[in-house]
Amino acid sequence: MKITSLKQPIKSFLNPDVVRHKSQIPTSKYATFSPIITQKSNLLIQKPLFISSFDVKGLIFTSNNNGFLKKRKSLIKCEAYEADQSKPIEHESPEIPGEAARKIKIGIYFATWWALNVVFNIYNKKVLNAFPFPWLTSTLSLAMGSLIMLVSWATRVVEAPNTDFDFWKALLPVAVAHTIGHVAATVSMSKVAVSFTHIIKSAEPAFSVLVSSLILGESFPAGVYLSLIPIIGGCALAAVTELNFNMIGFMGAMISNLAFVFRNIFSKKGMKGKSVSGMNYYACLSILSLVLLTPFAIAVEGPQLWAAGWETAVSQIGPNFIWWVAAQSVFYHLYNQVSYMSLDEISPLTFSIGNTMKRISVIVSSIIIFRTPVQPINALGAAIAVLGTFLYSQAKQ
Repeated sequence: MKITSLKQPIKSFLNPDVVRHKSQIPTSKYATFSPIITQKSNLLIQKPLFISSFDVKGLIFTSNNNGFLKKRKSLIKCEAYEADQSKPIEHESPEIPGEAARKIKIGIYFATWWALNVVFNIYNKKVLNAFPFPWLTSTLSLAMGSLIMLVSWATRVVEAPNTDFDFWKALLPVAVAHTIGHVAATVSMSKVAVSFTHIIKSAEPAFSVLVSSLILGESFPAGVYLSLIPIIGGCALAAVTELNFNMIGFMGAMISNLAFVFRNIFSKKGMKGKSVSGMNYYACLSILSLVLLTPFAIAVEGPQLWAAGWETAVSQIGPNFIWWVAAQSVFYHLYNQVSYMSLDEISPLTFSIGNTMKRISVIVSSIIIFRTPVQPINALGAAIAVLGTFLYSQAKQ
């Protein structure tokens, strides 16, 4: 049967003028439907179509030389093909080019995020080994990021955000939590191996559930609570078997977990309805955190200790030490900036899974580069903790 134009939706097959009772077939040689076969495929008909088959109320009609033959079938389906084609038109809608580009963009974000984070952790540990002043190191990281963004705004490379007093007021608790978490993590890495710090930081979901349940009164599915068992168990196993265990380093990682959980909570509450991009949001966060951290860094360590430590580090390492400090500061800002930019494109669940994979890359790369001694039982604990974090991400879905 040949179709020269389509002006009604497919469902008009149910019209008695088209399909008649039982053995009757359409009396008209031509049928008309809408030029759009389905909303899904958005297919515009440019050529005549031949009906190959159609189903109505469990009966399937197939085309042959004499007309339509009838047989029973449970599905409702219609197939057609163009006059110069030999197979029915596919009903699946092609992937939207914009969606494919978005997936590529997210993949680039993730790869860049992980790579920058690995580089930051390597240079950060190098600096802390030669210059054990985590408060100044943390301050320099925030200062470099603030400087980069201020120059970007001044030169209009990046459009400056339109903020007001309410914006900064809402950002203040986020900045306090971010500052505490940043310093605590740096203190931890100054005392223990990078891999150990990130193993302990894999327990962040446990802190998230604990704070959300006790303080916010939230409840979670049973799978979420069950996923905390391997997280806590794996971290405990890794901590007990850690060859270079240090209580300050352990507590620093734990405090960092708690602080970043509060940062996420404050961020969700305070930034609701704000129209600031991820890049500018983190820039403002860095500037405010720098203002908060600087006086505390001076009070805890002080310029005299910094000057003596700097001179010692330069004499031992040479000019490369200055490059290490600059690199760790730049890469800290870049990896955080990219992570916040990715939040504009993905869901929190996808971000959480990406964060889990980031920890794996940091743990493995730091063990290889710094040749950190790892016992099999220690590696098992780390693997269990990371697996638990992944299960937690899936259970929250």
